[in-house]
Amino acid sequence: MKRITYVWLAAMVVTGILAALAGAQNQSLGDYARKVRKDNDQKPAAVKKYDNDNLPKDDKLSVVGNPPPEPAKKEGESAENAAQPAAGAEAEKKTEEGPESAADRQKRFDQWKSKIADQKSQLDLASRELDIEQREYRLRAAQFYGDAGERLRNSAQWDKEDAQYKQKIAEKQKAVDSAKQKLESLQEQARRDGVPASVRQ
Repeated sequence: MKRITYVWLAAMVVTGILAALAGAQNQSLGDYARKVRKDNDQKPAAVKKYDNDNLPKDDKLSVVGNPPPEPAKKEGESAENAAQPAAGAEAEKKTEEGPESAADRQKRFDQWKSKIADQKSQLDLASRELDIEQREYRLRAAQFYGDAGERLRNSAQWDKEDAQYKQKIAEKQKAVDSAKQKLESLQEQARRDGVPASVRQ
């Protein structure tokens, strides 16, 4: 019975598809071409797109937004001096001292690298201490809350220990945050001193 039903449904689907195809073939090729041409005539003109190859070089481009603020001038300072960045002053110092040799530059990079490595080791140590403190607290809390009799007998003692653990964890977290901040500060100072990223990391 099921096979007869499936055959009947398949025959109906095939008949529907054939009827749809027969209706689509009634439209002639000329009608289709006229329709496509009419659709193309109704489309708007193509919008010109700009890229690096066809940007106008002699005309100014409009930039959306406010112009950047000009640096504030100090009294008695000319416009040229006000526009110089602070990095320019550092560059002037270096040119007054003379060009830096490759050996001196490498020595300076090595000094920065050792400072950053020392700070990283301090950060790792502080992170490990924080991790150990947090694990001890979790173990102690699991032990305390796992024993109902212990909770009844020593709840006041646990409250004191809990406060002490949380205070220690907070202190360790501050030490970790401080070490991270010092490391970021050292890396930024090294970047300003011209140390490449491969040495700073």
